[in-house]
Amino acid sequence: MERAAPEVEMEAAGDDVHTPHSAPSTASSARVSIWESVRACGLWGKDVDKAELRQRVVMPLYARRAVAAAVKEKSESAGVAAAAAAKEEEVVEGEGEEGLAVVTPMVVFVNSKSGGRHGPELKLRLHELISEEQVFDLSDVKPSDFIRYGLGCLERLAERGDNCAKNIRGNLRIMVAGGDGTVGWVLGCLQELNMLKREPVPPTGIIPLGTGNDLARSFGWGGSFPFGWRSAVKRYLSKAGAAPIVHLDSWQAVITMPEGQIDELPHALKKVEPADHLEFNKENGIKLPEKASSYKGVFYNYLSIGMDAQVAYGFHHLRNEKPYLAQGPVANKMIYAGYSCTQGWFCTPCTASPQLRGLRNILRLYIKRANCSDWEQVQMPSSVRSLVILNLKNYSSGRHPWGDLKPDYLEKRGFVEAHSDDGLVEIFGLKQGWHASFVLAELINAKHIAQAAAIKLEMRGGEWDRAYVQMDGEPWKQPLIQDQSTTVEINKVPYHSLMINGDS
Repeated sequence: MERAAPEVEMEAAGDDVHTPHSAPSTASSARVSIWESVRACGLWGKDVDKAELRQRVVMPLYARRAVAAAVKEKSESAGVAAAAAAKEEEVVEGEGEEGLAVVTPMVVFVNSKSGGRHGPELKLRLHELISEEQVFDLSDVKPSDFIRYGLGCLERLAERGDNCAKNIRGNLRIMVAGGDGTVGWVLGCLQELNMLKREPVPPTGIIPLGTGNDLARSFGWGGSFPFGWRSAVKRYLSKAGAAPIVHLDSWQAVITMPEGQIDELPHALKKVEPADHLEFNKENGIKLPEKASSYKGVFYNYLSIGMDAQVAYGFHHLRNEKPYLAQGPVANKMIYAGYSCTQGWFCTPCTASPQLRGLRNILRLYIKRANCSDWEQVQMPSSVRSLVILNLKNYSSGRHPWGDLKPDYLEKRGFVEAHSDDGLVEIFGLKQGWHASFVLAELINAKHIAQAAAIKLEMRGGEWDRAYVQMDGEPWKQPLIQDQSTTVEINKVPYHSLMINGDS
């Protein structure tokens, strides 16, 4: 039976969605430090009462059991049955639908592998603060299963006249405890609701557990997990329930290879199966060769090609093989620095090896400017060894490589002031490691290349047999072919992601 769209307007998600360019400023958040961790720990300001927090965010017993059962069994019907059984218990215990006033119901996704030892401990703390059924460990539950079956169960109950379930579905908010890659994974799954017109789409807040945490910084959630985290978690949840909502652009990258395939796919990238090639050709206006393979994924912060992605690739492999070495942000950044030195950023001239030469040897860059439908080729500077396509101001643990550009310079280059919801990405380059170090220390700006509303990259191997690419911190090794082009086309997704503004 086809599900009717729930009768809930977008405003039911809580506060009004801010207009474009209302995303919080990130200039100050680019300079967060240890002070940020201390400030977030709850030593200053009003403490959050646990009982009051639970009253505002915890769902009634029957609803949370219904959602948990639907996700576990991957069946909306299983959730509906669990709701009926739990309602009988609520009647016996005196806790009916009216017994719990849910203002802003909330679920939390936890990446228990993030944050060193904090991931598992945080999950237990969340169980204490809200309920076990409203906390999902991403090691066990995919966010797509929650969206498909958990939210689907609430929609089924709402169709049957359950006003409490309808209210929960309409006002639900999501918190993600993890790094940029984890947040991007959840946001990508939420896009399914837009495509299926299953509105409203729950807005997302962040508990920063990763290494860089640039998405968390950009929306006011801080750049690191706070020292006094047990108290701070209550603040995160309380703030997420009342804070306003802002827009975030998202960008789809489509990779087309004439032959071969990508091994070790990150979460952010999915292969287009042969059965879907006809639809893929129609959507993207191209015709794939018979042996071609295609992949597509969405990023929210950045996509980069070159040496920085190679360093990230090495780090991720080391973390998977020897997880005891990566026990937190400080240890992770030391490992990153070590890889930067050993893989040619600093000590090896660009001409020493084909793998270390400038990207211009393998890459051609085409862009579409705002309000323009024609592709324009942009010359790649010969010295650039890392090309970054940036949607937010924050990059590499809160740095601001694009810079705060003066109006005269913007006008001279044909640029506009950058925002996270303006339909444009900023494209810049990093040279050797010394140049990157000065950029990331914010002593100089990166090499400005362009602003664009759409991008196409053509990569051809020559003496290279591979390139390294990463999207929002998830790297992979991209095979290249000597005499045929691999293309990466990047276009804005037609729907905004909704973010909870923790700066408020």
